[in-house]
Amino acid sequence: MTNTNRPIRRALVSVFHKEGIEVLADAFVKAGTEVVSTGSTAKTLAALGVSVTEVSEVTGFPESLDGRVKTLDPHIHAGILADMTNADHVAQLEQLGIKPFDLVVVNLYPFADTVRSGAETDAIIEKIDIGGPSMVRGAAKNHATVAIVTDPQDYALVASRVADGTGFSLDERRWLAAKAFAHTAAYDATINEWTAKQWPKPATVAADDEQADTAKFPAQFTRTWDRANTLRYGENSHQQAALYLDPLNQTGFAHAEQLGGKPMSYNNYVDADAAWRAVWDMAPSIAVAIVKHNNPCGLAIGATAAEAHKKAHACDPVSAYGGVVACNTTVTLDMAESVRPIFTEVIVAPAYEPEALELLQTKKKNLRILKVAEPPKGHEQIRAIDGGLLVQDTDLIDAPGDDPNGWKLVSGEAADAETLKDLVFAWRAIRCVKSNAILLAHDQATVGIGMGQVNRVDSCHLAVERANTLADNADRATGAVAASDAFFPFADGAEILIKAGVKAIVQPGGSIRDEEVIEAAKQAGVTMYLTGTRHFFH
Repeated sequence: MTNTNRPIRRALVSVFHKEGIEVLADAFVKAGTEVVSTGSTAKTLAALGVSVTEVSEVTGFPESLDGRVKTLDPHIHAGILADMTNADHVAQLEQLGIKPFDLVVVNLYPFADTVRSGAETDAIIEKIDIGGPSMVRGAAKNHATVAIVTDPQDYALVASRVADGTGFSLDERRWLAAKAFAHTAAYDATINEWTAKQWPKPATVAADDEQADTAKFPAQFTRTWDRANTLRYGENSHQQAALYLDPLNQTGFAHAEQLGGKPMSYNNYVDADAAWRAVWDMAPSIAVAIVKHNNPCGLAIGATAAEAHKKAHACDPVSAYGGVVACNTTVTLDMAESVRPIFTEVIVAPAYEPEALELLQTKKKNLRILKVAEPPKGHEQIRAIDGGLLVQDTDLIDAPGDDPNGWKLVSGEAADAETLKDLVFAWRAIRCVKSNAILLAHDQATVGIGMGQVNRVDSCHLAVERANTLADNADRATGAVAASDAFFPFADGAEILIKAGVKAIVQPGGSIRDEEVIEAAKQAGVTMYLTGTRHFFH
């Protein structure tokens, strides 16, 4: 087998983040590696005992324009890009008096960190690295003879290969190059994400013929996420999984601070995110959601967090076992006491009373306790399909039909104040229930939920059955209100609810058989409102 290793005799080092560089410095000193470096990196290496040649000595040109120009020079890039397996390249370097590099070590200006810090636009722009990505891409392109390192986690490996004189094989250089291209691609994607939001198409530019909103749906959907950690497994134990973070967002649910309990699983994240969204649909009212398998088994508004939890739990105590609890206000000691006797996988809230946190940490050691700084802000949903992505606006409670002042009364008497409050609650709650969705509510709490069925009739039966069997067989359907996430295609679904004793129904309308559905409500004297808006959740 041909030996493709190339010893590292000359290195170019230019890093913004200096952590771990002492590992390289020690190897360079011991091996007598020739090192070329820039600015603060050169000073750091020199202080560690490395004999450093400043880039300006190689280029014959000083760093200029506040450091914007320092490595952008043929004396640097020819040394990076010369393929030393190509005799013509070797000859040209000799004619030009340029030495080749065997190793390039670069990491880039902290663009994402600067954005997250809240810096002004000018400061952010200064952290758009130009020379760094150029060196990285050049070295990665020329992986035939140059090793490119962008990940500090690889410094120890580099140091060992410098020390023993072996350098890297072609396969290893290709692997490093692939990492480097991923590094610059992610960097540019982050810049693209920021600029797309900050610099929209101005009104002075003529509109094109595209139907798509290019600000929302650009021709290329470019995003990047940073791996935070790998998870034990995915939805099932045979599936691998990992959590990735948006580099420009430090406050989203994915950045939750864990205050106690076992590590989060894939399913924990899915359910807790769903619960977190659900409670904020109810803001500014105090709300608690209990979610299992990405569906609510209880959701309620209360005067206090403890009251909201008790009402939510009462909806379906059986399913709440092993569920996820979310609260949109501070978890009080009373709420913690309410949660304590119930096996719960995760609890998520914006804050915890010290006594509440202590109780949960000491009495429920496996409970995953999450603190999330801010309400959900995501206005974009992404779903992978085979060979592509689907992108849509996040379904929020912000459509015209979500305002009860715009609802159309089509049957029965106008709801009184208390009934209307329950209808509004039920309509907001239906957003988080998997389609086909039917939800029964009373006293601003769910009492029966039918979710995820392939026809609306089954969802109606399920909602009524749960309402009337999960609370010591009490009849909770009678006198409740009902919400449907989409229209009733036939009268039969509404008739099941009416027969069960619901006093009012809110639904989108829009079926070709709306009149039949409305007539069924009229015959029973049941109040019915049409919203003109639906909330499918697949």
